[in-house]
Amino acid sequence: MATPGSDFQHGNPPGAYPPGAYPPGAYPPGAYPPGAYPPGALPPAGYYAPQDPSAIKGEMDLQRIPMPLGIPNCPPGLEYLMQVDQLLVHQQVELLEALTGFETNNKFQIKNSLGQQIFFAAEENDCCTRNFCGNMRPFDMKIVNTFGQEIMSLYRPLRCAGCCCPCCLQEIEVMAPPGQPIGYVIQTWHPCLPKFTVQNEKREPVLKIGGPCCVCGCGDVDFQVTNLDESETVGKITKQWTGLLKEAFTGADNFGIQFPLDLDVKVKAVLLAATFLIDFLFFEKSG
Repeated sequence: MATPGSDFQHGNPPGAYPPGAYPPGAYPPGAYPPGAYPPGALPPAGYYAPQDPSAIKGEMDLQRIPMPLGIPNCPPGLEYLMQVDQLLVHQQVELLEALTGFETNNKFQIKNSLGQQIFFAAEENDCCTRNFCGNMRPFDMKIVNTFGQEIMSLYRPLRCAGCCCPCCLQEIEVMAPPGQPIGYVIQTWHPCLPKFTVQNEKREPVLKIGGPCCVCGCGDVDFQVTNLDESETVGKITKQWTGLLKEAFTGADNFGIQFPLDLDVKVKAVLLAATFLIDFLFFEKSG
């Protein structure tokens, strides 16, 4: 029968355990409880250790859901356009241009219907071209995402203007990613009305855009987006009235773009480019 102090007499003081024995809940060196891993070791692939185990019923492991690396037939960087049926384009007010009339490179914020910025567009041009060619100037435009990554570029060559010249009319080329054409916007000759044709990367007509005879006045101006025979309206590009003072003293314009949610994402991007072409042709102020 053990007597007080007998454990100590055998080399184990009170509360101590002989070699190889451990108290409940303790583990020998190199052993770890279930779900724990030694420093530098990773859990099995696909295992997710939840922050709150009580939120999981039973002994099920949560699996990580991998993010898609790309969407078929969607240029990289334009995936967000698949989720929207409306865009807002707000031109930034340039103080130097407003005070002096000295033409500066145009810059635009592209937002969703909630007013959250998703892209930023900036014209790239030299001083002489901007101020001598005015709103008919050729330009390159870069469009970047909120991380500053260039996802799309536009190129507008120098073309003729006016209803009297039916050849060499206005156009803009859309590339996404830069260097890879995905569509074009071509002005269609008409003696009275502004008309454009939206083309795909093969220069095949996809949609048409038509505006009113008079694009000035106090109020919104709608450019209807229709099918090829113009029998059905599928969307519109709206020049939004921003108020008398802003319209009179600045060149900053606001636009709204509406299109079907299931429209080809490339065509959505081309409609965005059409908005810039329409802005330069009909609403850009010079001097």
